[in-house]
Formats: sequence, C-alpha cells, structure tokens
Amino acid sequence: MKLWPRRVHSPVVANAAVTLRTAEPGVILDVAQLHEEYADFVWRSLQRLGVLTNSLEDALQDVFVVVHRRLDSYDGTSKISTWLFGICLRVASAYRKRAYLRHESGQFELSQARDEAPSADPEQGALRREAERRLEQGLAEMGLERRAVFVMFEIEGLPTAAIAEILGIPKGTVHSRLHKAREEFTAALSRQEEPRRVGGLP
Repeated sequence: MKLWPRRVHSPVVANAAVTLRTAEPGVILDVAQLHEEYADFVWRSLQRLGVLTNSLEDALQDVFVVVHRRLDSYDGTSKISTWLFGICLRVASAYRKRAYLRHESGQFELSQARDEAPSADPEQGALRREAERRLEQGLAEMGLERRAVFVMFEIEGLPTAAIAEILGIPKGTVHSRLHKAREEFTAALSRQEEPRRVGGLP
C-alpha cells in the first residue's frame, strides 16, 4: 500500500556530481539516481519511524544530504535500501528528539500522496484506510528502538542479521526487541477493538 508522497525536489541531489558504485560490478549510481529510485522508500521509512508530517520534507532532504556526504562509506556489501534505512533511522531519531524538546503534539501519520488517485473500489479504499489507521496506532505506542526493529523486520522484510548490523546490536537483542514489539502491537490492536466490543459492534 502506497503511503508516501509526491517527489520532493532536492537541491543537494540536483547539484550532486558524486557517484556511487553498487555491489553489481560495472553499475554506477549517482545521488540523483538514488533520489529518483529511493525517495519514496525514504519517505515511507521516515513516516514509519515517527517523523511528524510537517517535518517529513525536511527530514527527506536531510537523509539525502547525508547520502551525499557518505557515498564513500557504502561498500556494496548490503542492499542500498538497507544502507539508506540506517540513515533514515538516525535522521528520524534526531527529529523525534527535537519534537520532544519543542513539546510538539500530534500523532504519527501515514499520509496519502496528494496526487494519488482515489480508489476505484470504495470498499477496498475503506479497508485500506482502516489498515493504515491500525498500523499507525500500533506503531505510535512503541518506543523508537522496538519500533525500528518491527518496521525493518515485519514491514520492510529485512533479515535479523541486517537489522543487527544497522543498529549495532547483537542478533539476540534484535529478537528480544522484535518479540516485545509484537506483543505491544498486538496489545494496541486489542485496545482498538475494545470499544467496539463494549458497544456491541462486531
């Protein structure tokens, strides 16, 4: 399900001349190509890691500033998306801390693209929006450490070894955080269902 935005023009990307060699021999990617191919992935990752909607464009820009500065650190031993997710995690952590210090209010939002066409099937659209709402509320109740592991494993499909490398923690810690995150997510979904049961709704 597509939960993220229109493309955002990035002056850093537009002016970048540095190139990045991928794990595949002979393939060269520059920053503009990375932005073109992965901007949606980065936006989605930042959303799911709790960056507030009004900060998403700035956070996206910050991620690609870091990409521009750290191209030489990518050695091709992991997927580019895995490398980018690690950058997203650090940027999201910084934004969440800033939001806390400014006492910002508001919940994590999985906003739709402004130019996304409405669903041809109203019932399917309603089901999708309900699934997004449940995911949003479930993630919002997790701390960033468990939330990051949950998003990486359950949503992005990263293996535990890659998650451990990104976070710099043992695989056993990844498993324990994932176990706790699953419990929290399940509990959050149960609390969402409670008002319906009390009200006699299915």
